[in-house]
Amino acid sequence: MLYRTIPSSGEQLPVIGLGTWQTFDVYNSSSIPPLHEVVDAFYKGGGSLIDSSPMYGRAEQVVGDITADRQETNDFFYATKVWTTGKQEGIRQMERSMQRMQRKNMDLMQVHNLTDWKTQLSTLRQWKEAGKIRYIGITHYTDASHEELERVLRTEKLDFVQFNYSIFSRHAEQRLLSAAAELGVATIINRPLGEGTAFQKVKGKIVPAWAMEMGMDSWAAFFLKYIISHEAVTCIIPATSNKAHALDNVGAGNGPLPNEAARKRMVEYLDQL
Repeated sequence: MLYRTIPSSGEQLPVIGLGTWQTFDVYNSSSIPPLHEVVDAFYKGGGSLIDSSPMYGRAEQVVGDITADRQETNDFFYATKVWTTGKQEGIRQMERSMQRMQRKNMDLMQVHNLTDWKTQLSTLRQWKEAGKIRYIGITHYTDASHEELERVLRTEKLDFVQFNYSIFSRHAEQRLLSAAAELGVATIINRPLGEGTAFQKVKGKIVPAWAMEMGMDSWAAFFLKYIISHEAVTCIIPATSNKAHALDNVGAGNGPLPNEAARKRMVEYLDQL
């Protein structure tokens, strides 16, 4: 697994993480064993960061339940978010998240979708100073939010910023990725596969031979390696409830990455489909 550096600390983080939106929001017991398999494949493949949110229904609770009794529990990098308004409600929500994920300390707490971000960041800084959380950040998931994310990065000292980016949605390449690199902020990429729509674009097609020669032996590797090959990307968080897909995702974090010429060729190939 390839690693990238968190600029604010120098800590190394595997490039492939695990998202939990929708996939970990499950209610019946029969849905839990496959998620154990996903986490096991993710861990054995070299993954570390698991990202969740109180917005994701039962996902935080499921993450906590699945990882609590694992021998490697403390090897994971736990990330969640605060998604509410008001200082006291933010504190209550974060305390619930810590309880649900069964963590005394959280690796990363983020302000979800910039909701009441000034109020919540103030609390996050206090919690970081007290040792309750190690890193703080902000998130959003739309191209329209990138300008505001950059403004916040330029006015606030943050460890992480999370946003959408994929080979099909490259708006972040215009400014946000370079701004994060310039300011020394680690990046987490959400919607890397367009919530699965990326695979609809290539349905029934095989990965071109020239891409396979560069180590992209699946469409997941094709899509994810494009993102990883941008030097400003720290970690990607594809979500899945399927063990085979989890193995495919972590596999993309290994081996060579496309250079600029290859990246251009990849985009041109998809644009022609």
